[in-house]
Amino acid sequence: MIVAVGTSNPVKVHAVRNVFSQFFPGVEVVMREVASVVPPQPMGLDEIVRGAIGRAKGALNKEGSAEMGVGIEAGIIEVPHSISGWMDQQYAAIVDRSGKVTIGGGPAFEYPPAVIKQVISRRCEVGIVMEAITGIEGLGRKQGAIGYFSKGAMDRVRLSELAVLMAMIPRLNWGVYFSQPE
Repeated sequence: MIVAVGTSNPVKVHAVRNVFSQFFPGVEVVMREVASVVPPQPMGLDEIVRGAIGRAKGALNKEGSAEMGVGIEAGIIEVPHSISGWMDQQYAAIVDRSGKVTIGGGPAFEYPPAVIKQVISRRCEVGIVMEAITGIEGLGRKQGAIGYFSKGAMDRVRLSELAVLMAMIPRLNWGVYFSQPE
């Protein structure tokens, strides 16, 4: 089985490989850079999910021999009662050749208010702000902001794995999710 991941980020490819290999021994996971269908900094659940689906479909279209395409998109969502009002959350989309799409979300975490303020006022990517704060170039291709803020207890690979695993759940239980109504 070949699975194409719509990204140029090796962290996301690693996460997809880790999840798929648990269920499909010998799976080949390939990276396919695709154009994003959402702004560089997705804001809101709709943009994040559309971004993940767009990446999954783009990867599947680019890799003709793949059975499935996977897209992972992180963005910020409004969360009432949180310190800054916004949290980071990753979503994964898996699309197959029949066009069936499954979605999964990962845990959400909060950025400091100063980060959110810069992102919203400058409409720039969290990654740019986080690199300036941490001094770590390419943070999103390494441990990610989650690794930095969790003091290494969680990294971006593990965070992405959770979203991909959640998107796999309907596929692992196909008959329950996609059975014909009685």
